[in-house]
Amino acid sequence: MVIRKEFRVHLPISVAEYQVAQLWSVAQASKQNTGGGEGIEVIINEPFQNEEYGSGQFTHKIYHLQSKVPAFVRILAPRGALEMHEKAWNAYPYCRTEISNPDYMKDNFYLRIETWHIEDEGQAENVHKLTKEELEKRIVEHIDIANDPIEARDYKEDEDPTLFKSEKTGRGPLQKDWQKTSKPLMCAYKLVTTNFKWWGLQNKIESFIMKSERRLFTVFHRQLFCWIDKWYGLTMEDIRKIEEQTQKELNEQRNQGEIKGMVTN
Repeated sequence: MVIRKEFRVHLPISVAEYQVAQLWSVAQASKQNTGGGEGIEVIINEPFQNEEYGSGQFTHKIYHLQSKVPAFVRILAPRGALEMHEKAWNAYPYCRTEISNPDYMKDNFYLRIETWHIEDEGQAENVHKLTKEELEKRIVEHIDIANDPIEARDYKEDEDPTLFKSEKTGRGPLQKDWQKTSKPLMCAYKLVTTNFKWWGLQNKIESFIMKSERRLFTVFHRQLFCWIDKWYGLTMEDIRKIEEQTQKELNEQRNQGEIKGMVTN
């Protein structure tokens, strides 16, 4: 069964700022989640242009995920099954990401994330232009990076938006009603669609995927805001140089040290 949720991430930054912020933070988070034989392998990072998405940046990555899936999946699945391929078309302010497992699950699994970044309060009804039938089945969840609870293992004091104050922009700390007073204000409308066909595990895995995506979106955007003094003022030229250097570091780091980043039980 196809499951579809729309996560709306509210942020006290502009859409123009977010383009740089997201790319810098992805590079940083990738390094934090790579090591001990696991993590992210960048295969392709290059410009693209086509009729469907227009022009932008295309990336193809492989995620080596042995410790980042539920224990019952690690027991049942061979090691090669825990490598996910991510293909992403970043035609900002629209982005499309497709995640698959071509070596094992093949057509029995897919995860698609479509995102529109819009400078508003997160109340637009149908930015993804879903059909009436799709809208009836869609579930909307709002993410407040300051006030939504997070797991204890994900908490870091220097990544807490309720404590952080930016020296470069003066933004923060974010209080209870920050969305009513923050300028600028934007929303990332993330439509997550997944289908997992494995008899006896389908509902459990699909539920795990949606829970994991919410956890990832929440933690990542808390970090993105609290890292603002590190990415604020960078240009896209700066970002491409950082991505090139990060790709080299990931290839070295993946086979060294210990497992890093977000893991699951």
